[in-house]
Amino acid sequence: MKESFEVFVNSNDMPWQEASEYSKGTRTKVLRDNDGRKTILLKLPPGFKMLEHTHTCIEQHFVLEGQYEMGGREFGQGSYQMIPPGATHGPFTSANGATILVIWDPI
Repeated sequence: MKESFEVFVNSNDMPWQEASEYSKGTRTKVLRDNDGRKTILLKLPPGFKMLEHTHTCIEQHFVLEGQYEMGGREFGQGSYQMIPPGATHGPFTSANGATILVIWDPI
């Protein structure tokens, strides 16, 4: 489905917000949140941990800085990952923290 409007934000002008649905110290900037479509910047703190889980939508990750581990694989700066709907993914950890562009889109 095509977006019905143009989205433009400058994330440098946005403050980081507490991401309460993640472990303590995780921050977010919401770039897009419309009709089941969401794009965020996610800043993982050192020592980040998240259990495995699933989504009903496509989830994409692009690591902007730092690194995280998922299922025994390391994803460093410049890594891209696309997780299909219904796929169990995780657990996630990040020893030193990371900043990730995360995109969720319905199928």
